[in-house]
Amino acid sequence: MKSKLLAGIWLLLGLMAGTDAFAQIIDDTTRVLYSPKTTLRLYENDVLEGRYLQQRIDTSLHNIHNERFWYQDTAYYQHLGNIGTASRPILFQMPNKIGVRIGKNAFERYAYNPETINYYDTRSPYSHIYYIQGQRGEQVFEGTHARNITPRWNIGVAYQIMTGNRQIGVSNLRRDGYLSHQAVKAFTHYRSENGKYDLFANYTHLNHEQIEFGGILPGPDDTQDDLFRYQAELTNLSQAASREFRNNYHLLHIYKLAGEGMKLYHSFDWRRQRDLYQDDAIPRTADSLRTLLFYPEATFHPTQTDDRNFYRELQNVFGVTGNSKISFYKAYVKQRNSKIEYNVLEAFVLNDTLRGRTLSDSDRFNQLFVGGQLRFNYGPALVSVDGEFQMTRDYNVSATAKLGPLQGRVARVLRSPSLIEQRMWSNHFTWGNNFNNSVTDRLEGTLTGKLGEKQFVRLTGHYNNIKRHVYFNTNAEPAQAVGNQQLYGAELQHHIQFGPVHFENFVAYTNTDKAEFIRIPEWLVDSKLYFQGNLFKRALHTQFGVQLYLTTNYEAYAYMPVTQQFHLQNGFVVKSYSLLDVFLNADIKSLNVFLKMSHINEGLTAPGYFVTPYYPGMRTSFIFGIKWMFFD
Repeated sequence: MKSKLLAGIWLLLGLMAGTDAFAQIIDDTTRVLYSPKTTLRLYENDVLEGRYLQQRIDTSLHNIHNERFWYQDTAYYQHLGNIGTASRPILFQMPNKIGVRIGKNAFERYAYNPETINYYDTRSPYSHIYYIQGQRGEQVFEGTHARNITPRWNIGVAYQIMTGNRQIGVSNLRRDGYLSHQAVKAFTHYRSENGKYDLFANYTHLNHEQIEFGGILPGPDDTQDDLFRYQAELTNLSQAASREFRNNYHLLHIYKLAGEGMKLYHSFDWRRQRDLYQDDAIPRTADSLRTLLFYPEATFHPTQTDDRNFYRELQNVFGVTGNSKISFYKAYVKQRNSKIEYNVLEAFVLNDTLRGRTLSDSDRFNQLFVGGQLRFNYGPALVSVDGEFQMTRDYNVSATAKLGPLQGRVARVLRSPSLIEQRMWSNHFTWGNNFNNSVTDRLEGTLTGKLGEKQFVRLTGHYNNIKRHVYFNTNAEPAQAVGNQQLYGAELQHHIQFGPVHFENFVAYTNTDKAEFIRIPEWLVDSKLYFQGNLFKRALHTQFGVQLYLTTNYEAYAYMPVTQQFHLQNGFVVKSYSLLDVFLNADIKSLNVFLKMSHINEGLTAPGYFVTPYYPGMRTSFIFGIKWMFFD
């Protein structure tokens, strides 16, 4: 993977050839011509809603050291103990997509999202290199280049690599990788000379491979505290891997038929997702080759697994939208055609030799949706209603009201189970279900505001009720709950400043006493205390501080790599554990740098910690990262 990284860096430098890539263009008075002020970002949804907000690119240091922000998200995730591994949100999130969907999202946070890509408007070519290297093999690289072809037409491309070394079941961490990740995005935005037409288009690609260990295989007398031998630990799987390919072509064009009051738009998406699970050494007990370990069965092939799913989706949206100073409306029709293919490897005997052949099956789906949004805002008051309806089946509706610092929201989602919840065809799992649609209701209230001049507070309370909840049970198979799942909680964001000293806190409380099939820690805390200021006559802007993260005890979901699903388990309590990091962030003109010592408290109160049953979290690691921006 190092060769791929060097190739990526070399490619990016080549894109910047023709100018001095390490010097800013200056005029005869040595005044900088190009800078973050001349490189602006634009999002397609802002243009669709009439908000032509061209924002400066992000050059701040805030959270540059934080792993969650390396993947362009801000949610808290349960994963498999290392970067780039299968993950799911820890806190409850309302479902948003209705209709047919594949339901395999374990690697979604590592893919570029076609609908939220930022486009550029640059007076000069813009490039950045983003590179992170950890002591234990963690590595992230992204190179981006964008430039205007004309004042109204911009193009850009980005390339991302991620690698990592496994920390359990090996003797030499530096030579044993568990992750291979490559992602690409190419994007363009064009605006007509009269300003009536906008076109946004992008292509995104993901190639993500994860070596599957199946977690630690404990000894007969091992307790949880005995499972931190790392390299010396045995694992459940020795030759298994998951791989996911994604490709998406996205297009949105908008035409002003009657100014901002009426605009016609059309969006097009063609998406492909291919998931593979392979195991060339299905584990069995030594005393009986008929008894499987880890897997419940081997239906099609006794010694080898090669499961492949291929999902394709074609979607067109035709709509009308408009906005004024106090209102916004949108109405659309959406057509989505989907197809999924199932492939498994079956064993057969030919001339006394065991061979394999591929069995295939497929399903097709045609769906039609209508939807819209209506919003009124006047001064500090806002009222909004939003809805999408699949004909005769699913719907997603919500209403929001805001008055000053207070906001209330009510939402309901009726949706059908995902494809993997309905059907699985694999060497190790086979099912065909006919579940009913589930209903999720959410009531939410938020208070946002300042306390004096130095404090900011956001307090959110929520209540959720799920009818006919579909989940994966302790056998890693889908099931549907009979009773309602009810959970409620609150989230507090707080920031207080004492001169150059900042104290930021995020606290989430969730009560799941009436949600038997949902696992969320009762408390999640993320606190950061840091100094922020300028040094050396304002030549260096720095942040230096500590960050604490912890959750309370809970029976976290287990992970089944065959299905890429997190599922219930009742025998392993992920204990409360405090993770303490020390970081130093620095801004030197167009270069951002961070140094972090993560998990500095390793071994002080416990030998280690788990994030998922039988998947230990990372040990102490020194991590270095840079983001270098070029404006010429």
